[in-house]
Amino acid sequence: MSTAKKSRSHKSSNLHNIFAYDKYWAECYGISDFLPHTREEMEALGWDSCDVVLVTGDAYVDHPSFGMALIGRLLESQGFRVGIIDQPDWQSCEPYKILGKPNLFYGVTAGNMDSMINRYTADRKLRHDDAYTPDDEGGKRPDHAVSVYTQRCKEAWSDVPVVIGGIEASLRRIAHYDYWSDKVKRSILVDSKADLLVFGNGERQITEIAHRLSRSEDIAKLDNIRGTAYMVKHQQKNWMEIDSSRVDRPGKVDAVVSPYKMIDQNSCSDAKASKDSNDMAQQVNEAGEIAVPIKSIAKTLNRERSVIRLPSYEKVIADQVLYAHASRVLHLETNPGNARALVQRHGDRDVWLNPPPFPLTTEELDQLFELPYKRTPHSDYEGKKMPAYEMIRFSINIMRGCFGGCTFCSITEHEGRIIQNRSEDSIIREIEEIRDNVPEFKGYISDLGGPTANMWRLACDDRKVEAACRRLSCVFPKICSHMNTDHGPLTHLYQRARQLPGIKKVFVASGLRYDLAVRSPEYVKELVTHHVGGYLKIAPEHTEEGTLSKMMKPKIDSYYEFKQMFEQFSKEAGKEQYLIPYFIAAHPGTTIDEMINLALWLKENDFRLDQVQNFYPSPMATATTMYHSERNPLKKLSYKSEKVLTAKGEKVRRLHKSLLRYHDPKNWPQIRETLREMGRHDLIGDGDTQLVPAEEKRKNSFSRGAKTNFIHRKKPKNKRASV
Repeated sequence: MSTAKKSRSHKSSNLHNIFAYDKYWAECYGISDFLPHTREEMEALGWDSCDVVLVTGDAYVDHPSFGMALIGRLLESQGFRVGIIDQPDWQSCEPYKILGKPNLFYGVTAGNMDSMINRYTADRKLRHDDAYTPDDEGGKRPDHAVSVYTQRCKEAWSDVPVVIGGIEASLRRIAHYDYWSDKVKRSILVDSKADLLVFGNGERQITEIAHRLSRSEDIAKLDNIRGTAYMVKHQQKNWMEIDSSRVDRPGKVDAVVSPYKMIDQNSCSDAKASKDSNDMAQQVNEAGEIAVPIKSIAKTLNRERSVIRLPSYEKVIADQVLYAHASRVLHLETNPGNARALVQRHGDRDVWLNPPPFPLTTEELDQLFELPYKRTPHSDYEGKKMPAYEMIRFSINIMRGCFGGCTFCSITEHEGRIIQNRSEDSIIREIEEIRDNVPEFKGYISDLGGPTANMWRLACDDRKVEAACRRLSCVFPKICSHMNTDHGPLTHLYQRARQLPGIKKVFVASGLRYDLAVRSPEYVKELVTHHVGGYLKIAPEHTEEGTLSKMMKPKIDSYYEFKQMFEQFSKEAGKEQYLIPYFIAAHPGTTIDEMINLALWLKENDFRLDQVQNFYPSPMATATTMYHSERNPLKKLSYKSEKVLTAKGEKVRRLHKSLLRYHDPKNWPQIRETLREMGRHDLIGDGDTQLVPAEEKRKNSFSRGAKTNFIHRKKPKNKRASV
């Protein structure tokens, strides 16, 4: 059986299956219709108290796409009585007492989105809507919600442990750049005063935490759970501390290449072990690539008791190179197969991060997604619209994680780069569950995907290489020779899903990694023929190689290759279908010349983008490190190393965004002014190769697309150009 068809159970012999714990005594109460979020609901269930109370910034939707529902149902399956306090008022601690005192702990999250990204635009403008709130009402959660909620929980019951998690906590686990205040902030553990932080997907951690606390263990003693972080005052005993400069010394720039380069298949088994057994062996092979010797794995037993000390909070706020260095080292220590613990000083205490959790097995993920969710918002919200729910109510999540490693994205930092797959049978059962039991289902599955639509069942073909790998992307600068790219199983899943009785159409709306898709023409044919609703969104992000290298995205040639297949199979199917490309403006490393070239490419291909996005510096992302430090952490760092040109300030960011909308008369004055300042008068005029007209005489020629992300004017003449 091929690797692609095997169920991946990473180190399963060393892991405790999350569903194999002995049930807590309260299992006798059975399964609740909805997890209670009022005292009346608790009493109707016969409960006198909750074992765990979950506090979330989202309205309660009992659906596996909503984190608190997923964690809540998981803990319920373990026998715990779980209540949910959703979108509580944060002006006092009284709303946090509504379900009484939790017997074990509070679990706190900002919700499915970071509360700051949820509340503010990329231009730091206040949003007045919230897709995770009934009737799309804004302002129902505080800024930095995890810290605020945690403090209120502590005020309500000071002796109840608080465990924080979710995307907001996960991406703020060390000192991090905060875009909204334009400052480096302390770890969220320091500001929130939480007892324990769960980072990444939290099912494995939260299950162990609940069971150990139920056995009366002190939460201060839960210091050995992977995927958790906590505060300590004194250095941990029996740990070997390694200064981060030994792992990646910020010094003289030399020939050492980026640790994100490919691990060569031949060199992996032949390279010699490093002289320093405390450091991960890194050698440069003849091709100029990092080689991680498999033989060194046998000498890394002490890695499990090794901790890397990052530069302190006080140092990284004062030194941008050290900030970039800390970020670089953290990203090097993200593979569960070889990551070491990290520690960072904050004042007189340390933030201690255990290594990342091991991914869930297929069997565990199947059970998790097949828990008894109602798949609807809580009945209290009946009659109210919730955009986030409306978007996913008929969708299926088939996998987790992403090995793309795009620097502007936080999926890898949170979910990891090892894909966690559901089984085909489990996915089919969920489609049938939606068909048979979800109200208003009309036969259309809105999405069969995940963080990336086409990474299901794709994985490294060698477990030893996977465990030793130090790169953050398996597809940049090129697809790794160890990466299995067979889309056959996914093609079969699509075919089986669309042939189910009662299913009229199965769409694929998740982000597509088209450089992988072109490796399997049969997959592209199946996708284009049966699973596209006229438009398919893909994300080249940019056209210029300099910017794409900072994004860790493939060259634009991959887009042309996919476009050719898309057009061919659309024509064969007798369908008129279009690609909608997505681009990012003002990404770190993007020059004005590169934005002008992108705008010219858009005009040449007759793309008129309606909704465009400026780069949003989310916490912990590598591109955010570039934005703040103006250094490139993808290369070896020093005080003389490569500086990254960064678009900061409202005027320059607005200019980058305006160039993506070169066709909008509102943007012409700013673009004209810039072109004249640059001496690019050749781009001002009415010609096909010119960007903006010389005068305002054409200002009525622009009309907005009402429902799409672009306006397609005419069939491009250039053979490359097409939607």
